[in-house]
Amino acid sequence: MENQFDLQKYLEKGVQGIVKDVLRSTLSDPKESVFMATYALASKDASKLRDKAEKNGEHIPPFLIASITSKCNLHCAGCYARTNHSCFDGENPQQLTDQQWLRIFREAKDMGIGFILLAGGEPLMRRDVIKMAGMIPEILFPIFTNGTLLDTEYLQEFQRNRNLVPVFSIEGKQDQTDTRRGSGTYEKVLSSMDKMKEHHLLFGSSVTVTKGNLKEVTSAEFLDKLQTRGCKLVFYIEYVPVTESSSELAFGDEERLILKEQVEQLRKKHPSMVFVSFPGDEKESGGCLAAGRGFFHINSQGGAEPCPFSPYSDINVKDASLHEALHSKLFKGLETQHLLLEDHPGGCVLFEQRKKVEKLLEA
Repeated sequence: MENQFDLQKYLEKGVQGIVKDVLRSTLSDPKESVFMATYALASKDASKLRDKAEKNGEHIPPFLIASITSKCNLHCAGCYARTNHSCFDGENPQQLTDQQWLRIFREAKDMGIGFILLAGGEPLMRRDVIKMAGMIPEILFPIFTNGTLLDTEYLQEFQRNRNLVPVFSIEGKQDQTDTRRGSGTYEKVLSSMDKMKEHHLLFGSSVTVTKGNLKEVTSAEFLDKLQTRGCKLVFYIEYVPVTESSSELAFGDEERLILKEQVEQLRKKHPSMVFVSFPGDEKESGGCLAAGRGFFHINSQGGAEPCPFSPYSDINVKDASLHEALHSKLFKGLETQHLLLEDHPGGCVLFEQRKKVEKLLEA
């Protein structure tokens, strides 16, 4: 594909640029200097490991998504995780321990995985696992959080370990955010952003984009407000409907094209920020990146899944290495049957093809 968008290179280059920018504004902070040097070397080493594996006939993805807990303190409207029962209020006794997560993070580093996106539930409810992630400075850990649990102890943790980068969820203005996430959430998120800026700490924002908020969350007013508060990364995540009644919020081809064009313009207008559109950037990168093409997902109980929106697994990292999970029968089946490359109207191809994925598990 001509002019194919390379999401991996864009993120690596963008994050390096952001860190350099932060470094210039905090020259008196030696921890930032150490992190920058460590990260730059680690990023090159990780690329070499993946290149070496590729020459030996094995593809290692640069990204891993780790849902480190199934527990959450909010009840967001239209939550996909709660609907598919991967997120709830109580503790799950089957979830991975902090030491098991540490093993996974170390295996990921040894494989050449350079980014691990921490999700949930609400990941800040697993302080123990966040501390384990801080012990692996060679990997960048974006932490996708609702932003309501940031406290002094976490701020200190993020100061010590600059590879931990909170990504705060926000849906647009106050009414849009509070309607989905609960009254008062918007102000708590802005307060968390202000605390991060006050401490010269890197953070990003994650926006679930629907037909209802598309115009608002790509507006100059919204982006200027985020940038003024110190936000350096913005993730646009297309809403995946959880019921037939909520499908009216999901994108059609028109909205998907608008978002694509808006993101391209935002990258030009705000070169000091990084913008990621999911799954839009996947299509630009040559097809769905799940199941190991670009990333895969480990759920809170250890199941290796193609993607958080395709919660199917036939192997568990409690009993297998991360390397073995990457070569699971399910992942190989998705590859050999070319499901990840199937033409589809847009959105999440594996969510749309879930019946075929289920058949692979029955085989």
